[in-house]
Amino acid sequence: MPKFYCDYCDTYLTHDSPSVRKTHCSGRKHKENVKDYYQKWMEEQAQSLIDKTTAAFQQGKIPPTPFPGGPPPGGMRPPMGGPMQMMPGPPHMMRHPRPMMMPVRPGMMRPDR
Repeated sequence: MPKFYCDYCDTYLTHDSPSVRKTHCSGRKHKENVKDYYQKWMEEQAQSLIDKTTAAFQQGKIPPTPFPGGPPPGGMRPPMGGPMQMMPGPPHMMRHPRPMMMPVRPGMMRPDR
């Protein structure tokens, strides 16, 4: 039976059967190798874009500011009234002004009594 080669792991599997490939592809090491491969690819793509943008800027093909000679186009202005005020925390973290009361059915004792 022919062997299966995994490009991500740079290794041959002992057999080329669906069950062997499925077991290999669901393994921790294989998943890490796939993640690392695409992470490296994304970093290379980003660096390529940065290099092209830098070269275009140095050749004068890109102006130094995104909106030369005037204000930004409509819809891109900062909001009126200044920056938004930050809340003290997520809603579930805010303190209530008074303790919450638990409803009590008739004939039941409250847990605090």
